[in-house]
Amino acid sequence: MTRYVLGRLAGLVAVLFVTSLVVFGTIHLAPGDPVSFLLHGRPATPETVASLRSQYHLDDPLPTQYAKWLGGVLQGDFGRSAQYHQDVASLIGSRLPGTALLVGYAALLVAVLGVSAGVLAALRPGIADRAVLLGTGIATATPSFVTAIALISLFSVQLGWFPGPGGTPEGLGERLYHLTLPSFALALTFAGLLARVTRSAMLDESVRDHVEVARARGVPGRAVVRRHVLRNALGPVVTVGGTMLAGLLISTSIVETAFDVSGIGSLLVQSVTAKDFAVVQAITLLSVAAFVLVNLVVDLLVPLIDPRLSINGEGTS
Repeated sequence: MTRYVLGRLAGLVAVLFVTSLVVFGTIHLAPGDPVSFLLHGRPATPETVASLRSQYHLDDPLPTQYAKWLGGVLQGDFGRSAQYHQDVASLIGSRLPGTALLVGYAALLVAVLGVSAGVLAALRPGIADRAVLLGTGIATATPSFVTAIALISLFSVQLGWFPGPGGTPEGLGERLYHLTLPSFALALTFAGLLARVTRSAMLDESVRDHVEVARARGVPGRAVVRRHVLRNALGPVVTVGGTMLAGLLISTSIVETAFDVSGIGSLLVQSVTAKDFAVVQAITLLSVAAFVLVNLVVDLLVPLIDPRLSINGEGTS
């Protein structure tokens, strides 16, 4: 177990190292002088140009520039935003709570809606199964921005049940109320995918020999589903769910922009538009780190949920 965890942590460090090279290299792949690219046509005094060259260490050899940038990142120094004129770390820190609340709310919806719909479809063949397949098919095929527009039009503009984009809610309850429509817009596609995975896993487990034996011995149907079908089906559901959680982090940019939520995703869109590369580099690197960490946690949890799966990935049944 310890060897496996250390191996995965080494892989995590390797992925982050390669990602840091790619992220750092993007600013140097742009044609022309990096300073002109950073200024994006804005007029600048010689002092401003000198400040940018000093901030990005542009007068140093490229390996030295990367080493200085990475050293600052490891100490929590992601540079200074050219657009907002403040430290990138504090800028991201001020936006992080909004994104964390949105992703947590959406992840809860994905888990509840996806698993419930998948279990219902597996246990109720016929109309319920076909209705779930139809609904999840529509949900997975609809882009998040289309879902966002539809939710705003119906529940905010026509019915007035939820507030529209913008606003500055106070308190946790009011913030959750404002994030309800954005969370649904973010969650529906992933909930549809998780429902289909849950349905397939449940159907596969329901025809296993040990399930048939339990039924033949007279074990009540609900106990068979709970102890032998649902429990064994949770392995692939948790694995896919972990990947979806990482996907939620990346997909927030569209939903936050549509609902004018002040979070990391909308900050990324604004920074890309303004070519504020210090912010883009930091958010990209942190997103990859979060993605890798979530998958590591999932890989460690799955063998605990399903003992048939050994820690090295070899099944025992």
